Amino acid sequence: MSHLTTERGAGGAPPPSRPRGRLVEVVVPVHNEERVLAASTERLHAYLAGTFPYRFRITIADNASTDATWPIAEELAARLPGVRAVHLDGKGRGRALRHVWGGSDADVVAYMDADLSTDLDAFLPLVAPLISGHSDLAIGSRLTRGSAVVRGPRREVVSRCYNLLLRAALAARFTDAQCGFKAARTEVVQALLPSVEDEEWFFDTELLLLAEHGGLRIHEVPVDWVDDPDSRVDVLRTALDDLRGMARVARRMLTGAFRAPVGGRPRPRLPAGMARQLPAFAVIGAVSTAAQLVLFVLLRLVMGPLWANALSLVVTTVGNTAANRRFTFGVTGARHAFRHQVEGGAAFLLGLALSTGGLALLDAAAPGAGRAVEIAALVTANALATLLRFLLMRAWIFHPRRVPAAGETGGTPS
Repeated sequence: MSHLTTERGAGGAPPPSRPRGRLVEVVVPVHNEERVLAASTERLHAYLAGTFPYRFRITIADNASTDATWPIAEELAARLPGVRAVHLDGKGRGRALRHVWGGSDADVVAYMDADLSTDLDAFLPLVAPLISGHSDLAIGSRLTRGSAVVRGPRREVVSRCYNLLLRAALAARFTDAQCGFKAARTEVVQALLPSVEDEEWFFDTELLLLAEHGGLRIHEVPVDWVDDPDSRVDVLRTALDDLRGMARVARRMLTGAFRAPVGGRPRPRLPAGMARQLPAFAVIGAVSTAAQLVLFVLLRLVMGPLWANALSLVVTTVGNTAANRRFTFGVTGARHAFRHQVEGGAAFLLGLALSTGGLALLDAAAPGAGRAVEIAALVTANALATLLRFLLMRAWIFHPRRVPAAGETGGTPS
């Protein structure tokens, strides 16, 4: 757990001529941002002082920088009214936001990336619905109508795959979880923070999922956004951390532990039977994957890699369908078993086409993409393919209307 070690600045005193009113605290989390911090903070301060109709405080939250970021932050806090700087001894954007937002006395808290990739003209539309009470949280979106985005195809593909996976696997309705341009009513976010576990990049996504799951209102603002070519985000590590975070949130949803302590209308519960089926499907999938790898290694002793891969996939797909038939969907007996195997094979081929098509799309959109991006895209595509297989099994192959009813020869419905 990180601790605040140093704080500098006037504690948020606004420019003397600004009238009293609602206070908005803008957090700029930074880690080794000596290159852009001074120019960005001066630009943000000048913009808010000149155009923003509410009182403001800019808080530079330095989380364990090892370059000159902290001395620059101290100098800015001493020189610019309404700017303060805090230093934490641990890394993590979520950790920095949790600390500052959790102790804020502002009416609305917000954050934006240090490079100010998002056009600042979107800031008032971001916070206005929060100040009026119309919405509880607000996010800038690069993936909704009206946005204008300049970035390379590699980051475009990764971003769209990630947000598609959120919508498909966790039923998220917001369009862009990763844009570094968000705000919330302080009382709402302070109530949510104890239920958010992540301290790094997944913090934003988990906060939004928790808020949406609790029926809170999330306002989206289309933004103009220009990619920072000097971004040092580790794409592979971030993608894997995000997938782990999604799996953790999914488990909490299934067990009923993912609850917002405040909210409006709660999200509807999972359809009947799904809370039991999903864990069984996941366990069978993990066992099938391990079995396929072992079988592939054994077959490679007597045949080439392509044939070994194809044969191991066929065998484990048959076993996977049979196991899901029995343990996930509760269908027993021999009746319709052959049809189920054929349809299970078709579902597998559709999933395989999805994962293969995802790699082909990445290669067309970003030729020469690095290995880390390819792995991230493959993991995302395979996750979507697995979700597609589950939905096809539930809604088509083993749907209660297509399997023998209870008491009939050879079958018991799920």
